[in-house]
Amino acid sequence: MSKPVLPEAIIEADELTRQFTLYRKNGKRWRRSREVLTAVDRMSFRIERGSAVGYIGANGAGKSTTIKMLTGILVPTGGNVRTCGLEPVRQRRELAGRIGVVFGQRSQLWWDLPLRESFSILAAIHRLEPGAARARTQALIGQLEMADTLNTPVRQLSLGQRMRAEVAAALLHSPELVILDEPTIGLDVLSKQRLREFLRAERAEHGTTLLLTTHDMGDIERLCERVLVVDRGRLVYDGSLTGLGKTVGARRVLVVDLAEPTRDLDDIPGASLLGSEGEGMRQRLAFDPEKFTAAQLLASVAARTEVRDLSIEEPDIEDVVRRIYESTR
Repeated sequence: MSKPVLPEAIIEADELTRQFTLYRKNGKRWRRSREVLTAVDRMSFRIERGSAVGYIGANGAGKSTTIKMLTGILVPTGGNVRTCGLEPVRQRRELAGRIGVVFGQRSQLWWDLPLRESFSILAAIHRLEPGAARARTQALIGQLEMADTLNTPVRQLSLGQRMRAEVAAALLHSPELVILDEPTIGLDVLSKQRLREFLRAERAEHGTTLLLTTHDMGDIERLCERVLVVDRGRLVYDGSLTGLGKTVGARRVLVVDLAEPTRDLDDIPGASLLGSEGEGMRQRLAFDPEKFTAAQLLASVAARTEVRDLSIEEPDIEDVVRRIYESTR
């Protein structure tokens, strides 16, 4: 019987491990103790071409260390990794031409030069044909609304303008894989929305693979269909965003606005009252979507009192991740 054909992977990690050796003074002169810290612990996963994957975890969980091994910046202590079919460390120069990376806290632009010059320099570094470089630059300028900032030194750009420029710089050479590390950090709501819309369009048009690390769950919800959760260097969840909530029994919340003041609905079957406002005219009821539907809950409420309006709140993803951490400790 023939083996099933798996989708082509753009990232393959097998038992990927990275350890750091720390030396600490032990209180005696000329003496120090040696400690081995495992930042990434035998992690295995594969990411298919064209997919969008969120990679999330607490600070110090091992996210940045993993990314540095995927891009060839760090040498793994153990295990194997291939990115774009290449060995990241040994073939780092070739890999650099096939990936784009955006670090929210680090810039790949030239601080004192006009933004236009940064794009020209990056096009030369990637050895883009002049005509293709101009066309690609103009397309990115239009899509990311950067025309008014091209002659402005990078250091004078606002944070939102600079982050759009960083994304454009990472995508200038049309990479197969884009790794985004906190790309919306510090941005206002409108800037985040514009950046997310652009990334969705770029992926749809060019088939670009996205790997996104962020503390902003809005980025994950709007850009990714798959989530990897890491805790203390180990992969503790790999699946869909919906499945992430189901893993820890996350609940949805039905918010009902009632026609008149009503006593607390604390005895609705299948629901628990989270709170009420305005003499009971707005009440929030949590329920397990695996056991009850919002329609069933609404019918029970409507049998008691008139409902004027309603909304559904999805599980808070940060809370879901916290609960996964707690269940693995």
